Amino acid sequence: MYLKIKRGLDVFLSLMGLIVLSPLFFMLVIWIKCDSRGPVLFRQKRIGIHKKHFFILKFRTMRIDTPKDTPTHLLADPEQYITRAGKFLRKTSLDELPQIINILKGDMSIIGPRPALWNQYDLIAERDKYGANDVLPGLTGWAQINGRDELEIPVKARLDGEYVEKMGFKIDIKCFLGTIQSVLRSDGVVEGGTGELARSDRK
Repeated sequence: MYLKIKRGLDVFLSLMGLIVLSPLFFMLVIWIKCDSRGPVLFRQKRIGIHKKHFFILKFRTMRIDTPKDTPTHLLADPEQYITRAGKFLRKTSLDELPQIINILKGDMSIIGPRPALWNQYDLIAERDKYGANDVLPGLTGWAQINGRDELEIPVKARLDGEYVEKMGFKIDIKCFLGTIQSVLRSDGVVEGGTGELARSDRK
């Protein structure tokens, strides 16, 4: 029952989001086009529900010569590829806004595990242990408000599993409100830094 309510909320809120945020979308499109060569939107193959592939949409934040299908944390020096507009967009998470379209299409939900890259086999395998690949991925989720880029893969997958186990209105509200707080503080944003929390603990 809740899954039907959740889908209804996804459609309603994403439609409202597109309408309300359309002026912001327009300004960001102009900035990205003026800042660097290349398309405004970035499409990338990701893992959806039941491990089906779909193409996630983001505002482009990196140069067009950036190695494709490589997680940012695996790039030797990710900062060299990030555009000036991209630094701001990534810090504020505004680069994620086009995923509202993915939500409308049914590829994603507002709340759920963040969709893994198609070749992040270690994360996909860890999520299989918790059934986290069998729900719609989300724009934000439980792991996002509990560490984000700072989390190592086993910890991230375990938190995704906790979300699946507790999935309901209460935890979705916690994720939604926690995301607003995290974005305002730029919590957990570490370029090239998956697992930074554990590494900092070992220093």
